[in-house]
Amino acid sequence: MPKISRITTQKKNKQRYNIFVDDQYAFSVDEDILVQYTLRKGMEIDQETMDELVRKDGFHKAFTLAINYLSYRMRSEKEIRTYLDEKEIDEEKVEYVVNRLKQENYMDDGEFAAALVRTRIHTSSKGPLLVKKELIEKGVSPHVAEDAMQHYTFDVQVEKATKWVEKKLRLDGKKSFREQIQKVQQTLMQKGFPKDVITEAMANVEEENDEDAEWEAVVYQGEKALRKYAQKAEGFELKHKLKGALYRKGFSFELIERFIEEYVDGRE
Repeated sequence: MPKISRITTQKKNKQRYNIFVDDQYAFSVDEDILVQYTLRKGMEIDQETMDELVRKDGFHKAFTLAINYLSYRMRSEKEIRTYLDEKEIDEEKVEYVVNRLKQENYMDDGEFAAALVRTRIHTSSKGPLLVKKELIEKGVSPHVAEDAMQHYTFDVQVEKATKWVEKKLRLDGKKSFREQIQKVQQTLMQKGFPKDVITEAMANVEEENDEDAEWEAVVYQGEKALRKYAQKAEGFELKHKLKGALYRKGFSFELIERFIEEYVDGRE
């Protein structure tokens, strides 16, 4: 009967061991397999046992690979499967790894989804629609994703959207308040906030309109339009073009008339 003649630690991985049988390299195993089967020098071992150890070690390596992948952050089942497939782990081992991860509570799509939602709430500007889409893309089932979204309550959505609006408004003093409002609303929709949340967040924004900033903006846009149209038009036609351009920019008739009076009529 062949015997294990030597056991050495691998240089690049101290958790793996090379097994020599009758002074010839036979196979390698992880430390857990070594301990589990009490492999030692002088132990008799047949080919069938060696094949079984190699097989067991293959499953263990796949599991260890998944654990290392999970060490960086929580993963969905789909992410685990995709990762193992990319590492060319065969289907039998993938199923073993996934089942074991579930049994030992290393992987739970419900907990993963809830954690991702909480993280996105605190670290991103994504609205609930984009967060739910992200969960689905990561392989979380629709009903699990829906349950996780309960953490992203309506009040939290409104609070987050409102803070973003307050932060972004008036950063561009060259645009009318109305145009800024429209742009903010459009961006919130793109970020995945539903209409009722946007409406709630914008409810009191109009009251914050800064008249001085609005006048500075109409002057900036008006002078820009004046330079454009003054070369080809004058009198009534020029005023008509200016009014149309500034109205499209979201300025009120009162401010437009004031600009015309001060910057066009006043220079004639």
